[in-house]
Amino acid sequence: QVQLVESGGGLVQAGGSLTLSCAASGRTFGSYTMGWFRQAPGKERQFVAAISRSGYSTYYADSVKGRFTISRANAKNTVYLQMNSLKPEDTAVYYCAAARSWSVDPNYDYWGQGTQVTVSS
Repeated sequence: QVQLVESGGGLVQAGGSLTLSCAASGRTFGSYTMGWFRQAPGKERQFVAAISRSGYSTYYADSVKGRFTISRANAKNTVYLQMNSLKPEDTAVYYCAAARSWSVDPNYDYWGQGTQVTVSS
């Protein structure tokens, strides 16, 4: 069982930056692929980024490529999402998730409660 708690969301102006953090419980954090997803009102949950167990491999949605960076610190049981050059269309609830195998689909095994990111124009 893995429990995930996101933090770092908030209100930011377009062009600004935010860093989301996701703290995981348990001693097996390093055995999970970690991902970030987002869901805007009235829309389906959307993949944002994923990082492999070691952190060596990452993958991004086209909509955030070049602006967002996913990273992890296995010693701290934490995964991060650095978001730069934010746009109003990035406004959503952002979810951290853990999967036993590599995936960019929302079929992850564990989910956090989400953190709101609002980008004003």
